[in-house]
Amino acid sequence: MTTLLKEKTDREVLAAALAEARARTDDLFSILKSDALYERPIPERHRLVFYLGHLEAFDWNLIARQGYGVDAFDPRFDKLFAFGIDPTDGGLPSEPASDWPRRNEIEAYNRRTRDVVDEILMGDRKPAAGHDAATLFHMAIEHRLMHAETLAYLLHQVPHGMKHTRRDPVAPPPRAEVRASRPVPAGVALLGRSRSEGRFGWDNEFGTVEVEVPAFTIGAHKVTNGRFLEFVEDGGYEARQLWEDRDWEWKVRAGVSHPGFWIREDGAWGDRGMFEDRALPLDAPVYVSLAEARAFARWAGARIPTEAQFHRAAYATLDGTTREYPWGNEAPDERHGNFGFRRWDPTPVGCYPEGRSASGVEELVGNGWEWTSTPFAPFPGFAPHPFYAGYSADFFDGDHYVMKGGSPRTATAFLRRSFRNWFQPRYPYVYTAFRLVGA
Repeated sequence: MTTLLKEKTDREVLAAALAEARARTDDLFSILKSDALYERPIPERHRLVFYLGHLEAFDWNLIARQGYGVDAFDPRFDKLFAFGIDPTDGGLPSEPASDWPRRNEIEAYNRRTRDVVDEILMGDRKPAAGHDAATLFHMAIEHRLMHAETLAYLLHQVPHGMKHTRRDPVAPPPRAEVRASRPVPAGVALLGRSRSEGRFGWDNEFGTVEVEVPAFTIGAHKVTNGRFLEFVEDGGYEARQLWEDRDWEWKVRAGVSHPGFWIREDGAWGDRGMFEDRALPLDAPVYVSLAEARAFARWAGARIPTEAQFHRAAYATLDGTTREYPWGNEAPDERHGNFGFRRWDPTPVGCYPEGRSASGVEELVGNGWEWTSTPFAPFPGFAPHPFYAGYSADFFDGDHYVMKGGSPRTATAFLRRSFRNWFQPRYPYVYTAFRLVGA
């Protein structure tokens, strides 16, 4: 079955969303000074120049080539920029910067790709058999928005002198009271979503699962830098008994002795913000790998929540219903949390009480993704998306873990209840925090 975009309003809505997503990623590249595009700020990832071509190559390969059968005008770039790199424990890329095309070549490819994609969207072409036009464009838009966050954490590792500075707006003041934990009563956590809803989603979101969750307590806020500093000062990074075997091996091999966003200068702890170093904000959430979060949890005599526990704390109500967002079904806005590209860095915990869940847990979306202890795996009835078969299935390996919530650089589209992010547990670069649960 094929679907045409028949209504002018459908086309206009998608065109506006695509233009906004392009503006997000274009703006990120404008932050880089001229000498920074060929840097590799994270060893496990491609040089930044790859991403300049990748976004348009993805749109070309998905929409123009696969979806509409348009003949390639630059098959070399279509292939070169097709796939990124999943971070691993070895086999790091090592090619020199000179192996990559020059910026003007890539930008010419990008312009031509956008022209073709825009003509497809606003024209009368019919998609290939089995391709749904709206799904193709939603997939391209959300893929680009995902990379708007990926690019942000890559740029975070670029030296400040290679970037044009931007400033965050002033954060709302935190509440006077920051509570330690909240009880969550026993009940059902609803995971996933039904295909019958008819809304766009990625393949790992589909399939509904009801999980009976015993009563538990959960941190009302994410673990802060200040609390994590207690772990560091208590020798947590040297206490072998706190670490799982592979986590300890990684820590020793990589020489990890503190969170990756922390810096140590003149005997004082600081934080590497996106555009400047600053004194360590003790009241902001700590960003760490799952390996570090697990060690902290053992030190604290607690646990990392499961995906089902996160859902129970975030979306379940006391009357047994399920919300789309922690605060209800109202669309996200700036009252509800630190997300949607408004800021580059985390804010102190407790700044967004209007975003709390029915159980009184705050900032479950925004201000940092949250690790769960649940390996990334399919829901019952999983089927790889035919347009992007490897999106999820390539990572059902037992060594990627579900992350929920969102960061300051997460698009609001990904705050939906069913969205699942995932990463390897020993990857310290992403904007991922955590909170603790107890019995």
